[in-house]
Order: sequence, then C-alpha cells, then structure tokens
Amino acid sequence: MLEAFRAIVDGDEPPPPGARAPDETELTRALQVLLKSQCVYAGTPGIGRSYEIARHYAPFFQSYFSGLGYGFEVSHRDQMVFLRVPTDGVRHDGQAERLRKDETLVLLALRLAYEEGLRDHRVTTEGVVECTTDDIAESIRTAARSDPPEETRLTEILRLFARKGALRLGERDKAERITPLMVLPGIAVLSPDAWMDQVRAWASRGEDEG
Repeated sequence: MLEAFRAIVDGDEPPPPGARAPDETELTRALQVLLKSQCVYAGTPGIGRSYEIARHYAPFFQSYFSGLGYGFEVSHRDQMVFLRVPTDGVRHDGQAERLRKDETLVLLALRLAYEEGLRDHRVTTEGVVECTTDDIAESIRTAARSDPPEETRLTEILRLFARKGALRLGERDKAERITPLMVLPGIAVLSPDAWMDQVRAWASRGEDEG
C-alpha cells in the first residue's frame, strides 16, 4: 500500500487530466477527509482537491479502505465519493458507532424526507431535497410515534449528520424557530436499506408494546 501511495505522489500513476499529481499532504488529507466525513462531494468546502483526488485514484482508495473494512465508491451522478460501512459483523471503528435512540429517529426521518422528495419529484439536479426542522420533528411523531428531540438537541444531531455529508443546514429563522435543511444523496449511505428495515421493525415493535 505504501508503494501505491508513493507511485501516486511521484507521478508514476497518471494524474487527473490537466492537473498535477497530489503531494503527500494532499493525498493524506483526502484519505483523512473520507474517514472523517464518510460522504464527500465536489462542492464540499474546505477539503482542497480531496474529492477530485479520491475520484481519480479510485482503485487506490478502494484498496486502502478495504483493508479497514470499508467499501469505497464513486457516484458520478451525485458528484460524491463515499465509504460504505458493512452492516454485518462486529466493528470497533468510529463510523460504525451505535447511534442513540434520538439520533436513530432523526436519521430515519431524514431518510424518509429524502424518499418523499424523490417520490414527489422535489429533488434538484444536484440530488438535493429541501425540508425543514419542523418536517423532521413531525416525521418522528408520525412515523415513529415518538416525541422528537427538543430544538437544541435536534440541531446538535443534525450537525452530526451534516459533518458526515448527509445534509446541509440553512440559516435558522429566529421568529419561526425553523431551520431549512438540504438533504443530500449521502443520506442513503448513512441509512442504507437494510438499516431502514431494521429501524422500521424496531419502531413497529415499540408501537405494538405501547
């Protein structure tokens, strides 16, 4: 793996068309950005050339992250690179940390909001579905039959998932106490179908017990 890293830095692997080969700092940062964020877009701010580097040198990134138990994938349609975390087996990494109940409910509501936007053709050409914190709170009430987190905690959870590339937060309307949200394609990475099935079953059991 170190040989492959050195081959990229030394330019032995062809660089992106019209661009120079990344140096050690840039290639290391691209790896670190993916580990931290999980979903990275062409327009993600503050990441330098990380998206471009990861997309162009996809075979290296696939090999590197497979050694850590992740699947590295490129979504050209969404201009996104991301790490897919296997749902089976015991894991000891930060990406697979168990979510708290309120975090699970918010992630479920975000995925449902995205699915609804796709179904109603409210998705932009960039793959974005717009909603608000009120929509998320209402979805938790109706879909999970549970009380949503209070506003401060909800914002904290949303920022957590924003750092992972699932959404962007707009500017809060202080009068209405509503924050606009832009749910990104990465929401389907953080909440894959198998996970959704498990959460729906869990929510149904909770409703039956209630």
